[in-house]
Amino acid sequence: MLEALTEPRRALALAGAYRVLAEHALADERLESAQALAVLAAPDDELPAVLWAAYAVRARHFGRRVKLCVLNNARSGLCPEDCGYCSQSAVSTADIARYRLKPVAELVAAARQAAAAGARRYCMVTSARGPSAADIDHFARAARAIRAELPGLELCVSLGIMGDTEARTLRQSGIDFVNHNLNTSRRHYPAICTTHTWDDRVATVESARRAGMAACSGVIIGMGETDEDLVDVAGALARLEVESLPVNFLHPIDGTPLGEREPPEAGRCLRALALFRLTNPRAEIRAAGGRERCLGGAQGLALLAANSVFVDGYLTTAGQAHRDAAAMIEGLGFEVEDPPVVMDGAAAL
Repeated sequence: MLEALTEPRRALALAGAYRVLAEHALADERLESAQALAVLAAPDDELPAVLWAAYAVRARHFGRRVKLCVLNNARSGLCPEDCGYCSQSAVSTADIARYRLKPVAELVAAARQAAAAGARRYCMVTSARGPSAADIDHFARAARAIRAELPGLELCVSLGIMGDTEARTLRQSGIDFVNHNLNTSRRHYPAICTTHTWDDRVATVESARRAGMAACSGVIIGMGETDEDLVDVAGALARLEVESLPVNFLHPIDGTPLGEREPPEAGRCLRALALFRLTNPRAEIRAAGGRERCLGGAQGLALLAANSVFVDGYLTTAGQAHRDAAAMIEGLGFEVEDPPVVMDGAAAL
C-alpha cells in the first residue's frame, strides 16, 4: 500500500472518489459537512483511498518528515476538574502516581534528555483547572533555562485554563506553544466535563494566539461522540487556525467515568486522522495518546495523515519507545526530523 509514498500525484490517483476532497484541501478550501461525514462513513474497502487522499495533502505541507514529541507530566493528579476520560481528575480513583510540581532543574534535565533522544518538541503538562501565579513563574524559569541550552527545541506547556496575562508571560519566557485540547464538540462537551465549558477551552486557545504563541489543540476519539460531533470540532479547529492538532484515541483507564468504554477500533481512528488532515491541511497532525492500543499493528498507517507522534509515553499511560517509533517511521519510508542542537554549557536556573 505504501508504494506511492514518494509521489503525491500518484497518491491522488489512488484516492479514487476521495480525490476531490484532497484537491479541496490542497486549495485550502473548506469541505462541506456532507463531504467530511463521507470520510468517517467510508466502507472498509475504501479506507486505502481515504488514506491516500490524506497523504496527498500531508505530503504537500510536510513531505515525508515526522516530528517526535515528548511529554513531561510535571504535576500528577490533584486536579479539581471532572473530565471523564482523565485519570488525574477529581472523580478518578485510578491507581496513578500523584505528586506536586517537579523542580525547575528536573524539568530542564528532562528537556535535555528528550532532545538527546531525538525529540523536536517538549511539552510540560500539569493537572489543574489552571495555573497559579507561582506556576507561571515556575514554568517561565524552566523555559528560559531550556531555551538557553536548547534554542532549537520547541517548547510547549499545557497548564489548563488561562488568560492573556499568563499567556504573555509564558511567551516572553520562550514558550512556543500552548496546548489546550477542545476534545470534542460543543454539543457533546457537557457529557465529558461539567466543571468548565467548551468555550473556556476556546478562550484559552485564543489567549495563546493573542500572546504570540502557536495554538496546539485537538481531540479525543471514542468518548461517545457522533460523526457529526467530530465534523463540528474539526471545523472549529480549522476556524481557530490551530498550528498543531493532536488526535488522541480513548485509552479507557480503570477508575475513570469512561473506564469501561470500548476503545475505538483502528479503522475509525484512521478515518478520523484523515478527516482532521483534510479539514486542517496545514496543521501539524499528531497521532497522540492511545494510538498504540487502538491502532496496534496499523500504527504505521497513521503516518499517511499524521506528520508527528508522541514517543516514550503519555501522562499516566505507557507509549511507544523512541527507538521503536524511529524504526517504524524509517521502515515505512518516512524520515525523523533532525533533533535540536545542544548548546555548550548548562544555563543557570
